[in-house]
Amino acid sequence: MNETISIPTETATLGNGCFWCTEAVFQQLEGVIKVTSGYSGGETDNPDYKSVCSGTTGHAECLEVVYDPTKISFEDLLEIFWKTHDPTTLNRQGNDIGTQYRSVIFYHSEEQKVVAEKYMEQLNQSGTFPRPIVTLLQSFTRFFPAEDYHQNYFKLNGNAPYCQFVVRPKVEKFLKTFPQKLRS
Repeated sequence: MNETISIPTETATLGNGCFWCTEAVFQQLEGVIKVTSGYSGGETDNPDYKSVCSGTTGHAECLEVVYDPTKISFEDLLEIFWKTHDPTTLNRQGNDIGTQYRSVIFYHSEEQKVVAEKYMEQLNQSGTFPRPIVTLLQSFTRFFPAEDYHQNYFKLNGNAPYCQFVVRPKVEKFLKTFPQKLRS
């Protein structure tokens, strides 16, 4: 008789700039079960990449991260979130400019909201960043997966110029900073 073992899961939805860069980081974490690139936070139903890039939908490029909380905590995900983008620039990550690239945490529960607020306050008080964090905290409503060609983008397009010059350096920095959090 085959028994199905149920793994406890939780979901984090995080926007920290271009999802091609951030997906490549979060996919490598021990305890992360699935990472999906997509859109959240706007009013438009069924947004697509072109409409989100126009900046008129209200959506942010973000990740839906399904994880096993017995192996990685929401706070661990936040640590990586804040250390792999600049949370002090409003509606911008590097050359990507617009509300679709905003730093945002779409919290799924009051507990996630409280953890994010406390962590952000600690970072601001510690002077970790040269400017105050502008990351938004928004209640999660809906997530729209991005088109198929955006999923696993770095894995499938690692030799593309954008991946070589923009994504790879971020992934390499992540690997050096968080070796203890990588999949075995």
